[in-house]
Amino acid sequence: MTELLDLAIRAARAGGAILRDGVNNAHDIRYKEGEYNLVTEIDTRSEREIIGMIHTEHPDHTFLAEESGAAATQSEYRWIIDPLDGTVNYAHGLPVFCVSIALEVGGKIILGVIYHPMLDELFTAEKNAGAFLNGKRIAVSCEADFSKTLLVTGFPYNTRENPHHTIDHFVNFVKAGRPIRRLGSAALDLAYVACGRLDAFWEVSLHAWDVAAGSLLLTEAGGMITDLQGNPWTVYTEALLASNGKIHDDMLRVIALADRE
Repeated sequence: MTELLDLAIRAARAGGAILRDGVNNAHDIRYKEGEYNLVTEIDTRSEREIIGMIHTEHPDHTFLAEESGAAATQSEYRWIIDPLDGTVNYAHGLPVFCVSIALEVGGKIILGVIYHPMLDELFTAEKNAGAFLNGKRIAVSCEADFSKTLLVTGFPYNTRENPHHTIDHFVNFVKAGRPIRRLGSAALDLAYVACGRLDAFWEVSLHAWDVAAGSLLLTEAGGMITDLQGNPWTVYTEALLASNGKIHDDMLRVIALADRE
C-alpha cells in the first residue's frame, strides 16, 4: 500500500465517521442549482475534514471537491473529492451513501477510495495494481447473457428536461425487460459493478467527483467504461456507460435506440 493510498483511506474513514455519526440527526438543508440538488452541513464538515487531513501532509497538493470547487492554485497532484455522494438519500435517512476520494496525477487517476460507512465497506484501487473490497481483490461479473443481467442507473437533477435522452434510455431498458436499480449514488453504482453485484451502469450529467474513484475501481476490476456512443471516456466526460465488458455492446445497442426515435 502506498503512502498516498493510506492517506486517502484514513481521510475517507474520517469523513465517513462524520456521515455515520450525523445520519439520524436533523440537518441544515440547502439547495444548489435545482429543486432536488441538496447540500447539508454534513457535506461541508466531511469535506473540510478530508481536505484538512490531506493538506496537512501534502500542502502543495490541490483539490477539486464538490462543495468547495477547484483550487485556484495548480499542482501535478490533484485530489478529486465527493465528501457525501448520495446527499438526497442521506437527508432522508436512507443509508445508501458514501465518501469518494481519488488522486489525479498528471491528468491520470492513480488511486481511488470509496467508503460506505454504514456497511463499513472500503473499496480501494491503485493504477495497475487491482481493485479491492476490505482488502480482498474484486472483479466484475462474468455474465455475458444480457437477458440475465442486473443494471443500475441514476437521473440528473433536471430530468424533466430529458437531457441526453435520459428518460428514453430508461424506458428502452425497461422495454428490453432488464431489471434496473436506482441507488442514488454514482460512486456506489460504479463500486458495485466493479465487485460484480451489478453488471452495468449508465448515467448522464455527472461530475468528476462523482466518478473519479469509481472509474478506477471499475477498470482495475476488469470492467469497461465509454461514453454513451462507445467513445473513449475521461472523468470530465458528462455521460458514462460502465459495464463488465461482456455486455457493453448490448448496452450500447439499447442506448442507441433513443437516437433513432
